[in-house]
Amino acid sequence: MILTLKNTFTEIGNATVFAKQFFKEVLVPPYETKEFLKQCYVIGYKSLPLVAITGFIMGLVLTLQSRPTLVKFGAESWLPGMVALSLIREIAPVITALICAGKISSGIGAELGSMKVTEQIDAMEVSAINPYNYLVVTRILACTLMVPILVFFADAIGIIGGYVGINIHGDVNFYRYLTQILQSLEFLDLIPATIKTFFFGFFIGMIGCYKGFNASNGTESVGKAANSAVVTASLTIFIIDMVAVQITDLFF
Repeated sequence: MILTLKNTFTEIGNATVFAKQFFKEVLVPPYETKEFLKQCYVIGYKSLPLVAITGFIMGLVLTLQSRPTLVKFGAESWLPGMVALSLIREIAPVITALICAGKISSGIGAELGSMKVTEQIDAMEVSAINPYNYLVVTRILACTLMVPILVFFADAIGIIGGYVGINIHGDVNFYRYLTQILQSLEFLDLIPATIKTFFFGFFIGMIGCYKGFNASNGTESVGKAANSAVVTASLTIFIIDMVAVQITDLFF
């Protein structure tokens, strides 16, 4: 038990040092703009189909599951607003971040772990290329930027899924549906949900890079790095969300 706690705190300390190095080097030239744009494409654009399918299903299922209860109380007209609030404030950010943790963080961990094992990172250092700046900074920045965009996309698709779910048992005009949503939403509903998505993106990228960059020698460590990245990133997302909910409750 004591050894496990020691290893856990050691890992947290090493990850903190790794993150500190990111903040030291993120503003230091040369800026790897081409690699950053490539990672934005890989992380953002290639994740759109999965996020779209998941967002649509979230909106559809949430609507179908919530409708019977609201009908019992004669509050069916509240359904669009409730679905939109649930998606935007909590469900879409967390589920999308978990999808990104599974797809992106594991991919980064496996990619950098493979480069570490095959000594490609050492070769970059010999070639006078800063591997941290080229491999880590670009990926963390891309994750921090693209995850919030993916969440906004999931929100929009989820609202469309909710519209489809409402019209399975009724006939609601899309304009009226959208009007009810806008009447239920306030600008302050968007601020906390948006802020925490940047933290989700940062930690998804940082944990994936940390696990891959520090993979030990041997091909077995590549799989361990990818698996550990997913588990750690997913747990971190829940912790961040718990803290964000408490802060939101205090100030908003």
